[in-house]
Amino acid sequence: MEVLQKTTCCFLPGRPFLYRLSLFESAEHNAVYDIHLFYRKERPMKKMKLTAVLLCLALCVLTLAGCGDTETKNETNQTGSNTTAASSETEKSTSALMSQSETLKEFSEEELLSGKHHVEMDIQDHGTVTLELDADQAPVSVTSFIQLAKDGFYNGLTFHRIINGQFVQGGDPLGNGTGGPGYTIKGEFAANGVNNTLSHTRGAISMARTSNYDGGGCQFFIMDSDYTGFDGQYACFGYVTDGMDYIDEICNNTQMQDSNGTIAPEDQPVISEIRVID
Repeated sequence: MEVLQKTTCCFLPGRPFLYRLSLFESAEHNAVYDIHLFYRKERPMKKMKLTAVLLCLALCVLTLAGCGDTETKNETNQTGSNTTAASSETEKSTSALMSQSETLKEFSEEELLSGKHHVEMDIQDHGTVTLELDADQAPVSVTSFIQLAKDGFYNGLTFHRIINGQFVQGGDPLGNGTGGPGYTIKGEFAANGVNNTLSHTRGAISMARTSNYDGGGCQFFIMDSDYTGFDGQYACFGYVTDGMDYIDEICNNTQMQDSNGTIAPEDQPVISEIRVID
């Protein structure tokens, strides 16, 4: 969720104060108002005049609130057409917009996987992509992914966001970047206190997340090219071992609606099935 700020500043006639009124508006249109008084001179204000000033500021609040719904911004502002230009915005590009209210899921020691695990992902009209997942580096991510795959969660879902030559993102039950599995998981990367040394090179599979470090759940992305700027910020948990040519096909041939990587529902490549091999 990205916070938008609108600020108005004014001097009232004959007053030694600068008044700044800020409206902080979230993507869900919740608003918090922040009023600041800045002294131009150290001079007291009489009670009646203070009342008048506060009334003036209240009117400003109502004015800003009235136009608040007209300015919203999508958190998932995406990358440009090449990896170099993408570096400044790509940090946002893999962020899923899952519900901020979903609770953090914690797995027991008995549930957490370790070692290497293998899955096959059938992509309709393309082919089968084989992946090796590393539960020693990202046990929570691998455990969650495999449990969802065994439950058939991913079957029939799609790749809803594709950045040509960079990555494909999928696994959203809503198909628009806002869906989740009903919970979130711990982000396994350095910025969140986890020593995960897997790098976001070509073929890496990693967990998408919200701006919350522990905001991932089911959405994932597969890198079509190297971008180590994601290292330490997103939880890479494995690599494609076979079938990268199908990822290339999807990245290069799928029609994007905009530079944000949005794919029309009818054009989204379909994940027929994800099978757990071991």
